[in-house]
Amino acid sequence: MTEAVSPPDAGRLQTPIARILRPLVRLFIRCGMTFPALCDLLRELYINVAEYDFALSGKEQTDSRVSLLTGIHRKEVRRLRGAGAPVRLVPASVSRSSMIIARWIAAPEFTDEKGAPLPLRRAGDSGDGPTYEDLVESVTRDVRPRAVLDEWIDRGMVAIDEEGRIRLEDAAFAPRAGDDRQLYYFGRNLHDHVAAAVENISAAQPPFFERAVHYEGVSCAAAQDMLALSRRIAMEALQNVNREAQGAVQKDPGGTWRWNFGIYLYSEDESLRREAPVDENGGTAT
Repeated sequence: MTEAVSPPDAGRLQTPIARILRPLVRLFIRCGMTFPALCDLLRELYINVAEYDFALSGKEQTDSRVSLLTGIHRKEVRRLRGAGAPVRLVPASVSRSSMIIARWIAAPEFTDEKGAPLPLRRAGDSGDGPTYEDLVESVTRDVRPRAVLDEWIDRGMVAIDEEGRIRLEDAAFAPRAGDDRQLYYFGRNLHDHVAAAVENISAAQPPFFERAVHYEGVSCAAAQDMLALSRRIAMEALQNVNREAQGAVQKDPGGTWRWNFGIYLYSEDESLRREAPVDENGGTAT
C-alpha cells in the first residue's frame, strides 16, 4: 500500500487537464459527440466513481454523500446510480486475438532464431513444424481456428503467402482506423497511462514508472529520425517483455491482478498549434 499525500487543488489541475482533454475534444467533435452528450456521460461517471471508489468502509454509500462529493443534485444521483460506462469490459474477440498474437510472437515453437513470428502452415499441408491450428488451440479451444483465421484475414491481421502459409501482418500490431481493437486499446491504454500518473501525484513515493524523453525546437528531419529510432527501440522492448511474460504466465497459477507495459511516440509542428493563451492563474486568457 502506497502512502497517500494531499492531492493538488482543483485550480492547479485546470491547465494540465485542459491539455489532456484538448485532443479528446478534437476527436469528440470530429466523431459527432456533442457537448450535451459528453455531459451526460460525465454525469454518470461522476456518480459511478463517487459511489464505488469513495465509499466509506463499513458504511452504505448514500445518495446525499454522492451528491456532496460530485455536486450533482440528489434527484439525479438517485436516478443514475448503477449506471456508468462499462469501462472494464473487454470484447471477446479482442481478448482472444491479443492472447494468440502474444503467443505467436513470443513462444519459441512459433518464432524463428531471431525471435520473429514464423509463417505457419495449415493442418494437413505438407511441411514440418507447428501449424496455425496448433497456435490457436494452444491458447483456446472455445473457438474454431478457421473462424479466427477468417476474422483475421478480414481485418488484415494476417495474409496467405504464395506457399499457402499464414503470415502475421503489421495490422496485427497497429489496428486499422475505427477497428474495434483500436477503440478498445485507445480506451485501455489511455486509462492506464492516466491512472498511473494519478497514482504518482497522489502518493508520497510514486509507485509507477512514467518517464519521457522530449526535445523542442528541432527540425522536422531530426524529429523524424528520432521517431524512427524510437520506434525500433520501442518494438524491441515490447517484444522482449512479451517474451519474458509468456514464459512467466506458463508457470503462474493465475489470480486477479493485471499489468500493462506501454510505450507511446508523438511529434508535432508547434507552429501549427492553435490554442487560446493561458494566463498566469492557469485559466485561458480572453
